[in-house]
Order: sequence, then C-alpha cells, then structure tokens
Amino acid sequence: MVCPSRLLAFVPVALLVIAMPGPSVLFTIGRALTVGRRSALLTVVGNGVGLAVQGLALAVGIGALLASVSGALAVLKVGGGLYLIWLGVQAIRHSHDDVDASAVAAAPRSTMADLRVGFVLGLTNPKSLVFLGALLPQFVSPHADPAPQLALLGAIFAVLAILGDSVWALAASAARGWFGRSPRRQARLQAGGGVMLIGLGAYSVVSGTKPA
Repeated sequence: MVCPSRLLAFVPVALLVIAMPGPSVLFTIGRALTVGRRSALLTVVGNGVGLAVQGLALAVGIGALLASVSGALAVLKVGGGLYLIWLGVQAIRHSHDDVDASAVAAAPRSTMADLRVGFVLGLTNPKSLVFLGALLPQFVSPHADPAPQLALLGAIFAVLAILGDSVWALAASAARGWFGRSPRRQARLQAGGGVMLIGLGAYSVVSGTKPA
C-alpha cells in the first residue's frame, strides 16, 4: 500500500496536472462538439482505462523501457496523431449531412467503439506515459514493493482524469446543444471540432517525427 501521507500529497498534484489543458482535454472537447455528450463521456472513460493500463505498464517496468527508447515514443506519437486526424476528417465529412449530427456519429458506432476510441488515445499518449513515469515514483514508499504502489497511483490518476475530463465533456456538449438548434451552426460546429482534432493529431505527428 501507498503511505497515506504520500497519497494525500499525490492527489492535489495529480488534480493540478489534470486541470491543465492538454491532449486529452482538447480531444474531449472536440469529441463533444462533433459527436455529442454520450460519446464524449464514453471516450473519457476509455481514455481513463488507457491511462490505467499505462500505470500498470509502469508497474511492471514497461513504461520505463518505452520512455528510454526514443523510437518507441515516436511511434506512439505518430500512431496516435494519425488516429486523431482520421477522426477529425470523419467529423468534417459528416458535418453537412442532412440528419442530426449525433445520429450520424452513432450510426457506425457502438458503446464499445466509443470506449475504444478513448482507450487508443489514452494508451498511445506518450506525454502521459513519460509524465507518469516521472511523477509516480516520487510518491512510492521505499519500504514496500514498488509495483503495487505504482499500479494504485496510476489507477487513482486515471479515475481523477475521468472526473476532470467529464467536466470538459459536459461543458462542451452543452454548447453543442445550443448550436444544434440551427443546422448551419451545427454543421460549422462539427466541422470546427473536426479541425480541432486534425490540428491536435498533426501536432502529435510532427512532434513524433522531430529528432530527439
């Protein structure tokens, strides 16, 4: 178990980091604008599960290995970036469909598909991998087995991330509801969300192709 004093110190630090806008927040906002509240919240949960898996990877030493191999991090950045670009292109393609945008988004999707979208983002986010690899060990007690402590801290971070990103999802989806009362505004909003996803994906690809 993690020492209670270390756990109490970890929670506010994790909350501060989660509150800072980053890739997951931008993705959540873009997702809420393009496909609506339900899908955005499901992808938030999927993202949290991906982060938890990263925490487990750190607990068994995989995260430390990946963080030390620049090629592996580049693959994660480029792969995740291309996936975001694909999602953004799909959002723009459907922005002028004659049916409700949420129905368009729901047609080819299921609950598991939405969860999978978020999971891929969380799992392939190299920023969170490196960050967790640097942060979590600082709160591990040297007098106990580090593996279960790292796993627990990673799980706590994932839960806090789900709660924090859900706030962004609800706020963005509320704005989407107002825009949705006008088909033209709805189309522009969905296209804007798609552009946001493409921009985030392009940044990830470019950063992944830069020399270390």
